[in-house]
Amino acid sequence: MMTNVAKLLKSYSMTKSNSQKCSIVFLGSGPVAAKSLQLLHEHFTVEAVITKPTTEREMTAEANKSTVHTVSTKKELDTLIDSSGFTSRVAVLIDFGIIVSQHTIDSFEKGIVNSHFSLLPELRGADPISFAILEGKQKTGVSLMLLVEAMDEGPLLAQGEIEVEVEETGPSLTDKLIELSAKSLEEVLPLWAAGDIDAAPQEDVSILETKLATYTRKLTKADGVIDWSKPAVQIDREVRTFIEWPKSRATIGDVDCVVTKAHVVPTNFGDPGDIEKSLIEDKILAIQAGDGYLCIDGIKPAGKKEMDAAGFLNGYRSRLNL
Repeated sequence: MMTNVAKLLKSYSMTKSNSQKCSIVFLGSGPVAAKSLQLLHEHFTVEAVITKPTTEREMTAEANKSTVHTVSTKKELDTLIDSSGFTSRVAVLIDFGIIVSQHTIDSFEKGIVNSHFSLLPELRGADPISFAILEGKQKTGVSLMLLVEAMDEGPLLAQGEIEVEVEETGPSLTDKLIELSAKSLEEVLPLWAAGDIDAAPQEDVSILETKLATYTRKLTKADGVIDWSKPAVQIDREVRTFIEWPKSRATIGDVDCVVTKAHVVPTNFGDPGDIEKSLIEDKILAIQAGDGYLCIDGIKPAGKKEMDAAGFLNGYRSRLNL
């Protein structure tokens, strides 16, 4: 459920606001944007799609006959906007990955609405979904924000929250937030376009109790290397977050592996990286972390299919250097 956070909600009728599909220009790149675009077609007229050259094919597949334009830089985007003749009064941006100038923002009468996948001002930046899990958030959500040149600092139109489940993975949380984003835009964007709601500063109206701005960063392949000195709870979060990329990688004995599923046991038996020998006969693969140990439930040796701990121990026990 979305919460209008502008506090200036004027009298409105959803029937009136949705009597005619709102026309938008969509800016986005990659899988999250493509899935979002697919859902938005049901409720909006998508005049055009703007994406990166590297994601043109992916976005075209979801464009539903909308014209697809590609740009690589802020300058190229400005040039496209100047020459396009777009008639939509508002644009929607989701996971675009290119800086947008004030010139482009101002070219739309109602600006550009950015659907950001966190409860702003928390988790601004490049990867709010991953860091919601990595930081152990119990709740996250979607913020509909008016785009400004400063990173994720624009005023809010609305926010909606969801719980982060105990065993949440990066892909499962992403899917939930894409759905919430689409429903949020369906509800709120026509009201904004019609002038029935106003925006307000994040620090004034965010639904978060603590309105301290925090920031995320892009993940790198190096993030996937398991550091056994970290607490087991943190390693487990990383395994769930990195399941698709960059994947949680470790050398167990002399076997290069990707850990795909695990759970935490809050006791200690040795030094970080040690394998608990007493559990091997029970086909349990337990590795000591900085605090607690990680019990591995799914593992993929290099060049092999994913298997459970029992399968791994059956095939690789002699290579564990026990």
